[in-house]
Amino acid sequence: MAKIGVFDSGVGGITVLKEIIKNLPGEEIIYYGDNKYAPYGNRTVENIRELCLNIGEFLVKSKVDAIVIACNTATAASIDILKERFPFIPILGVIEAGARVAEETTASRCTGILATPATVAMGAYPRAIQSIDSSLSVIQRGCPEFCPMIEDGWEDTLENEEIVKGHLSHIPEQADTLVLGCTHYPIIKNIIARFFKGRIVDPAEETAISLRKELLLNSIKINESGKGHTEFYVSGDTEKFQKVAESFLGQKIEKIYQIDLSAINLSVINLNAS
Repeated sequence: MAKIGVFDSGVGGITVLKEIIKNLPGEEIIYYGDNKYAPYGNRTVENIRELCLNIGEFLVKSKVDAIVIACNTATAASIDILKERFPFIPILGVIEAGARVAEETTASRCTGILATPATVAMGAYPRAIQSIDSSLSVIQRGCPEFCPMIEDGWEDTLENEEIVKGHLSHIPEQADTLVLGCTHYPIIKNIIARFFKGRIVDPAEETAISLRKELLLNSIKINESGKGHTEFYVSGDTEKFQKVAESFLGQKIEKIYQIDLSAINLSVINLNAS
């Protein structure tokens, strides 16, 4: 059985977790949602890296075999530094997977990206997509409201619909593909689809497929039979996280542990106590 660490700035990484469970149903997973410090998209790159290094340290101390950064902003800001700090385990992000699917999907050679302001500012998706095909046109739109509203439990109101419509009005008509460049956004995919008629790409599925390949490449044994288990940790509000996470995951979460990694000395954590 493999032990996989998955983390996000909050509840958005549940969209990736759901695909990992579907593709690797027999594994042990530790999920960390840093919801006290969400959204990452409004933070500095330096602060995001500091938060991610703390989470990486926590997951490594938990003896995971691989880490999935289930957050586009965290991937853009910290994947290189996490790989440098922890070179002995596979570390995957979601941006490369999203870029690959976008390039394979678009017929008009024009792709739209909805993401957090920080992911947009770092230019992670245009860089990743155009590294595959430099002729592709990429139009980004930062959506600062989406993550906080999803973390609070998105309500399908006319006002919220207008916010979505307003952001999508900046994606040109020639864009036939739209990448959900934040793992929170698939939670409101049905609302986004009201205002975008092309192919909507959720990188979560491709990320889960890439994780399976990476485990096999690193000779990490996969449990092909039996049922796995997911342990949940958050830095902030457990009740709010549980409500939104359960609704999207489609199953009951029995226990959520609260650990604010930025406020404690990681060296004294007794991970077996939980």
